[in-house]
Amino acid sequence: MTHAAHSEYDDYRPPEPARGGRRRRRGTGRRRAEGAGGGEGAREMSMVADVEFENYYGRAVVKAPPWEWPIGLYLFVGGLAGGSSVLAGGAALTDRPLLRRNARFVALGAVSAGLPALVLDLGRPERFLHMLRVFKPTSPMSVGTWLLSGFSLSAGLAAAGELDRMTGGRIAPRALRPVLRALEGAGAVGAAALGGPLAAYTAALLGDTAVPTWAATRKSLAYVFVSSATMASTGAALVLTPTRETGPARVLAAAGVLGDVVGMHVMKDQMHELEAEPLETGRPGRMLKLSEGLAVTGGVAALLGGRSRPLAVLSGLALLGASALTRFGVLEAGLESVKDPRRVVEPQRERLERRRAAGIVGDSITTAPVAGTRPGEDPEQTGPGPQRPEATEPGSVDAGETGRGTL
Repeated sequence: MTHAAHSEYDDYRPPEPARGGRRRRRGTGRRRAEGAGGGEGAREMSMVADVEFENYYGRAVVKAPPWEWPIGLYLFVGGLAGGSSVLAGGAALTDRPLLRRNARFVALGAVSAGLPALVLDLGRPERFLHMLRVFKPTSPMSVGTWLLSGFSLSAGLAAAGELDRMTGGRIAPRALRPVLRALEGAGAVGAAALGGPLAAYTAALLGDTAVPTWAATRKSLAYVFVSSATMASTGAALVLTPTRETGPARVLAAAGVLGDVVGMHVMKDQMHELEAEPLETGRPGRMLKLSEGLAVTGGVAALLGGRSRPLAVLSGLALLGASALTRFGVLEAGLESVKDPRRVVEPQRERLERRRAAGIVGDSITTAPVAGTRPGEDPEQTGPGPQRPEATEPGSVDAGETGRGTL
């Protein structure tokens, strides 16, 4: 054992009484200590603090993915970019040039911020390029990579046409201007078509993991994320665009608020109470409550503000903040949910019991072992015993598809 290891263990050991200068025989000293009731060195000392294990032997059933703030930023700006491209398409159809221009620039700026955030989480930029080697429709990660790539190209072409008009035709030579206009139209259509899937695919990606809170939102989180993207895009439009062209954006803002608030409550009602608990408590719960308050405030102000420019800016900022808090709150709630093994084991057992009570037996679900057990093992055993499941490291189930960088 190294000196550093000795020093670490000595931190837990209480001080011993000073020893005399003369050495005593080993057996004599032990007998004297036992006869006198024993000193601190005569009994076995605990090397770790007292720990209470609730179940699964103190181990997390699911490992949390190593996602941090770059992924939260990516979730937010992805929704902002997708919603803005759809809003730009509507502005083009209704002849609102300022709203169209601003929405296209916001879409390009948001996706440009999302790509570095994603690469920062991946660790190495080439990992993103490796995911473009194949297209796997059953993988949200693969579909999302292609969505992001196609959307970025389309949004860039649409914004290039706007920039050419703003600069008086200085971006492209006169001979190439018809080509640029054709590419602008194709890019605008492509960005508008891919905007909705881009805003929603991250919900499918989170729901496809083994993280209990995210997995429980599989059926409803896409509606919440699309509503959140609507709030973000209309909020940005209210901040940047004159009020004479933001009439449709104000209506869409109210619709986004309604979808976000109602969708979040419906989603929680569909979840097991243990799975929904991280969405209502702790730091994620506070973020989502603040998000709901900002969303309602921004939506009401957008509807009632009319042509008031200051009120439009305030309502837009409130909607942007609400959308960001929704994405970060859902992300942190999932990371928090893996810390309690009950959120994995108990909802699964209840679902199995309901299926068996309904007469559904013999399928791949009812015959699969309960999380934390092995085939033939008693699923009700939650404490230490002879049937202890083997685990090579804390967390026997990986939460994501491939660990780091699954977005």
